[in-house]
Amino acid sequence: MLKGISHTGIAVKNLDEALKVYETLGTKTGEIHEAPESGMRAAMVLAGASTLELIEPIGDGGVIAKFIESRGEGIHHLCVEVDDITKTLADLESKGIRLIDKVPRQGIEGKVAFIHPKSMNGVLIELLEK
Repeated sequence: MLKGISHTGIAVKNLDEALKVYETLGTKTGEIHEAPESGMRAAMVLAGASTLELIEPIGDGGVIAKFIESRGEGIHHLCVEVDDITKTLADLESKGIRLIDKVPRQGIEGKVAFIHPKSMNGVLIELLEK
């Protein structure tokens, strides 16, 4: 089911400023992606063998804007890679796991879906099929 951890998502108020901060740690920044329909723009940041996704809200109505408003900047989600996201979602739902997305949607790196944090000990989990 799980292939491993893909990345950690971090909500930031200003993506350009956050990228400058992470570059001081010697990270390498990938392409910046805009997703107005999701109310965000994001960039993958490579830190050695690990990857961070810095996510900035666009406008006031998106989930990242609401997250920052209620919790401030910081860790938003943990992303795990799976072989078959549709099968994984069906398996999880059959086991009583609460899903935010019952059908995968297109993300930056492939198909994605989220598991509700109430089913995962308070952690928002993103499933990714590349």
